[in-house]
Amino acid sequence: VGEDSAAFDLGQQKISSWIYFGGILGVVLFLLDVVWIDNSTGFGKDFIAAVAGVSESHEVVMLILTLIFAIGHSGLASLRDSGEKLIGERAFRVLFAGTSLPLAVSTVVYFINHRYDGLQLWQLQSVPGIHQLVWFSSFVSFFFLYPSTFNLLEVAAVDKPKMHLWETGIMRITRHPQMVGQVIWCIAHTVWIGNSVAVAASIGLIGHHLFGVWNGDRRLASRYGEAFDTVQRRTSIIPFAAILDGRQKLPKDYYKEFLRLPYLSITMLTLGAYLAHPLMQAASFRLHW
Repeated sequence: VGEDSAAFDLGQQKISSWIYFGGILGVVLFLLDVVWIDNSTGFGKDFIAAVAGVSESHEVVMLILTLIFAIGHSGLASLRDSGEKLIGERAFRVLFAGTSLPLAVSTVVYFINHRYDGLQLWQLQSVPGIHQLVWFSSFVSFFFLYPSTFNLLEVAAVDKPKMHLWETGIMRITRHPQMVGQVIWCIAHTVWIGNSVAVAASIGLIGHHLFGVWNGDRRLASRYGEAFDTVQRRTSIIPFAAILDGRQKLPKDYYKEFLRLPYLSITMLTLGAYLAHPLMQAASFRLHW
């Protein structure tokens, strides 16, 4: 009933589409820098200053930033059906990304800059094996976090964006992989940092994704009706639950659903993000948000 996730046929790819994708990505990053990130031209610093003026508590500011992002992101997602009918799929994707991306950048940068400013609740960084456990957990979390990036051309609106009803790959494990990945990432980073700012960030992010579970199912049910009911019956929110109780039947060659270019891309990007941590921290610090 559902679609095959992470399917990628090289023979069906158009070079022109990926050239457009590269051009759009470059334009988006340039505009994001000029309009939001660059302190001399952008509004990001003023936005952070306005939110930080509400409270001297970094924990409260962290929660407010997460809430603002959640309202913008989930709010627009809830309006997707009516918005696409009004202005079209591609225009709505531009509106969605243009709202969500700056708010996400602000929240991430603030967290990086203030992650050690809270009250220290525990200190486990010197415990043998904890770094390896946190690293492995964070690595695994990205395989759950980014199923939507399987269709990069739709993300960039090169191809017409669609609302997909996935049913293979990671979806066999959990119907809401992004929520599961966010929970894993938050637990890993909270264990590593061990302070009140990390706890506040995790509460906000996990709360947002738990809402997304309800909102996502509601939107899919509205769009797909009986087809979603079928997929819902043989998948689960809790990882592996549908497999363990027999509702999800794994094919013998299930592993092949992961031996695909999108999963390889996620692997490379995750390793790259880990190696780029010092660069991300330095770039965030220079913004003084």
